[in-house]
Amino acid sequence: MPAPDTITAPQLSRLVGLPDAPVLLDVRTDEDYAADPRLLPASVRRDARSVTSWAGDYAGRSVVVSCQRGLKLSQGVAAWLRHAGAQAEVLEGGFEGWAAGGGNPLLRPDRIPPRDPQGRTVWVTRSRPKIDRIACPWLIRRFVDPGAVFLFVAPSEVAAVAERFGATPFDIEGVFWSHRGEGCTFDTMVEEFGLRSSDALARLALIVRGADTARLDLTPQSAGLLAASLGFSRMFRDDLPQLDAAMALYDAFYRWSRDAVAETHDWPSSAPAGGRAAVGAA
Repeated sequence: MPAPDTITAPQLSRLVGLPDAPVLLDVRTDEDYAADPRLLPASVRRDARSVTSWAGDYAGRSVVVSCQRGLKLSQGVAAWLRHAGAQAEVLEGGFEGWAAGGGNPLLRPDRIPPRDPQGRTVWVTRSRPKIDRIACPWLIRRFVDPGAVFLFVAPSEVAAVAERFGATPFDIEGVFWSHRGEGCTFDTMVEEFGLRSSDALARLALIVRGADTARLDLTPQSAGLLAASLGFSRMFRDDLPQLDAAMALYDAFYRWSRDAVAETHDWPSSAPAGGRAAVGAA
């Protein structure tokens, strides 16, 4: 059982990728980070030495703090965060404990684009998104950068907008973040960010690939994702409200991929001839 104000790696793994996941702060020393610069999903690097100057930024928020082993740096930073009004916990075992857990994803920092002065990654793609251009922002906001900004522009202007505004282009031809072989851009991001160790994301990537590349034979769920995505594209005139609304669709497919693959639903349920189904039958 974890100590008070401490969360275990298995407990945290159940929260990562969810819309209400806690803020993850990486307070490892520069030396520890240099030895293994991978990051917990969606985590932010902060300097433990200056915690008194930034602790107030997290007042009222749920935070998990991770240093190398979950000892003095995490404990001290979490205590300061609680003093500033945050609900702060320490990751038991720290970065080493998370990395030792089988299947816990770790981000490749060399694949995360430069951040703007507000600390956000900025991405640009074609307007009127359907599947990949919604799936990729979902992946980025849930596992890479919760504050990421997405710009939707005319297809002919994506490259120019990327250059002029310092944005990273995706899901267009001739750029790093795009389709490769039979995979779609979502596949590329899962692979390049180092998230393939997550069975749930690997399963979701197959669903997205089937829907986005007209391979509805890949999974039974791909046809449903395609239908829902086309419906969302006709419900909204503006791309950003469409993205906001469709995030829940991918949250649902992710939770199915993680928790409910083996679950089925049947109705009417089996019942004795001439009688009612047993209490509690679904």
